[in-house]
Amino acid sequence: MDYYDLMVQIHRLRAVALAAAMVMHAHISWAQAPAVPDSDTALPADEESSSDDKAAVDAELFYELLIGEMTTGQGDPASGYALMLDAARRSGQEQLYQRATQIALQSRSAESALIAAHAWKDAFPNSRDANRYLLQILVILNRVEDTAGPLKQELALSNQRVKLLTLKALPQVYGRVSDKALAAKVVENATAGELSNPATGPTAWTTIGRMRLAADNPSGALEAMQQAMKLDPSDDGAGTLALQLVDAGVPGAQNLLKTYLAGNPSPEVRMNYARYLLQERRSDEAREQLAALTKSNPELADAWLVLASLDVQGKRIDEADVALQRYIALSEPNASSPTVAKALSRAYLMVSQIAMDRGQYAKAEEWLVKADKVSPGDFSVSNQRATLLAKQGNLSGARALVQALPANTDEERQRKMLADAQLLKEAKQYDEAAKIVGEAAALMPKDNDLLYEQAMLAEKAGNITQMEQLLRKIIDRQPDYYHARNALGYSFAERGVNLEEARSLIDSALKYAPDDPFIMDSKAWVEFRLGNKEESARIFEKIFARQQDAEIAAHYGEVLWSMGDQAKAKDVWRKGLKSEPDNETLLETLKRLGVKP
Repeated sequence: MDYYDLMVQIHRLRAVALAAAMVMHAHISWAQAPAVPDSDTALPADEESSSDDKAAVDAELFYELLIGEMTTGQGDPASGYALMLDAARRSGQEQLYQRATQIALQSRSAESALIAAHAWKDAFPNSRDANRYLLQILVILNRVEDTAGPLKQELALSNQRVKLLTLKALPQVYGRVSDKALAAKVVENATAGELSNPATGPTAWTTIGRMRLAADNPSGALEAMQQAMKLDPSDDGAGTLALQLVDAGVPGAQNLLKTYLAGNPSPEVRMNYARYLLQERRSDEAREQLAALTKSNPELADAWLVLASLDVQGKRIDEADVALQRYIALSEPNASSPTVAKALSRAYLMVSQIAMDRGQYAKAEEWLVKADKVSPGDFSVSNQRATLLAKQGNLSGARALVQALPANTDEERQRKMLADAQLLKEAKQYDEAAKIVGEAAALMPKDNDLLYEQAMLAEKAGNITQMEQLLRKIIDRQPDYYHARNALGYSFAERGVNLEEARSLIDSALKYAPDDPFIMDSKAWVEFRLGNKEESARIFEKIFARQQDAEIAAHYGEVLWSMGDQAKAKDVWRKGLKSEPDNETLLETLKRLGVKP
């Protein structure tokens, strides 16, 4: 051993001796205990620790502690554990039992840790620390049934605050055990004394519900949630569970969630429900939730941004502008955050687009400058600036701007090509746009979205044969790509050909997206073409009440006009023009029928 190693060893011995002499009386909380592999599986610490013994250490025990810590530190935790446990038994000091248990856990010997924890619990039956260690070690060892006793004791000895935290943590604590149904049963039995308690009952029932759901027992989870809401209809845990059950498609969960939302729900639950509705393509319902959320919690910036996006999508431009301005005012003070800066850039782009659509080109550029500042070099900003140039009649300058953007990968090259094609599309140069999208599709030949876009442009360019070939290719490659089925069916219906196949294609698309208003529009239109005017009008009336889109208005009005209801037809067309005054389909319909609504 050289001089350096000798000095290191001396310092280590001094440190260990000092630790032993102090009998390691520092308390370690349950939440920090090394028995827990991840922080999300730990139960909360109590405010107090039962370890207060500070008895003196005799010479023999001191030496044993010293050797135990040395062997552990030098890579022999098994020997260190044995020495520490022996010292604990001979001294009767709780801290040493705890240290022996920790050494076993640090060496990943759960069975040895269990022996130490049992010895610790036997020596100190009322020790909260010993009970917590024992419980979590049993969970680690997947001995679920044996956790019943320690869990009952933990709940019985906890004050209300810690008890509530413990109940909420249990689904994570038992999250990795193999028998989820047994874990749910153990927890339910252990919490039996809490289930009727107004203070802890809702949380206990919600915990049981979460564990039943993890055990693939959704009906049992629903029953638990009902019990929780009987005690407290406004319990946020029950609201979160209700949303999980709605997402799982459990019958009855939707009504319970609505009951919860009718009260004073947590903003997080309402926001998550809005996101769920968006995933389910239930945009109108999502907007209702977001409108309620921005009213009850106007300081939540994210809700304003999502609401604005929905209003832009629904062509409610004035409402979108208000929501965006509110979002920007709330978010600009936090623009130093990269996440906020990215969202702010998106908001600026949307406001710029609104100004552009209103013909306010100078204002649109001002917002683009702001977007540049928070997100320098962002492709989307440059792309929108090119769109602004094109709107002002400078198509060649707009295309040059896009083509000059750097692109080092196929993905970046594809992005540039699609931006260029979009400029051409808006300039109604559909044939050239279709060619460029075809070149982009060649870079990623498996991308059905690009084939779909190429097909739609081919149709606008009058190349119906190519459009049909591309859509059939998509359907063959990806049968559940329902947009292709709908587009092909609608094209047939619009041209009055292959109407039975058109109906079949549209019906199959509806199986994938039964509430999509634009596929329902295709369905109503093909029924009209087949001569089923009453059925067509019934479908149109249903969807137009939800989505007063200009193209839907064009079709619905024509059906009503053909049925002799001219007043209602004109009313529908007026509403369509209000939402989109320049819609080509609607304007062409009015011109063809010689109508001035």
